[in-house]
Amino acid sequence: MSRIGRQPITIPAGVTVKIEDKNKVTVKGPKGELVRTLPEEMKIEQEGDSIVVTRPNDLKKMKSFHGLTRTLINNMIIGVTDGYNKVLEVNGVGYRAGKSGKKLTLHLGYSHEVVMEDPEGIETAVDGNKITVSGISKEKVGQFAAEIRDKRRPEPYKGKGIKYADEVIRRKVGKTGKK
Repeated sequence: MSRIGRQPITIPAGVTVKIEDKNKVTVKGPKGELVRTLPEEMKIEQEGDSIVVTRPNDLKKMKSFHGLTRTLINNMIIGVTDGYNKVLEVNGVGYRAGKSGKKLTLHLGYSHEVVMEDPEGIETAVDGNKITVSGISKEKVGQFAAEIRDKRRPEPYKGKGIKYADEVIRRKVGKTGKK
């Protein structure tokens, strides 16, 4: 049995979960609504204020779908109640970020400024050299944060670039001159 997959998911107060045919799961909460179609082989049942995911057999594919399905439903419930956010830091002389409306403007040492528009359901906020990406979908928040980081990844010599707040950059020693 999957250790993650067999755990029941508790539904907090104020959240409604609707399971339709072909495993289309709709989760509504105080922050919004998420809809996702999950693998049809999994059996998703609502028992009172909890959801239980079971698998039909012990094939390797079904075992992997079991934990995945449970985790995706749990992430949807956490998203509509608390939401997700990722914090990025902009490091480097002259590197800065700005926000105007739904556009995030990044000055990253290129000859031009990089302008990114917030996707639907995602909000960005700039506070000094920190960029906060927040939303209800864990997948979309992580993807947009990765796209921002990709505009100028941190380099190992001076640590310049955009990095996650909790990321540790392995620094390298630069060249040494001959004497």
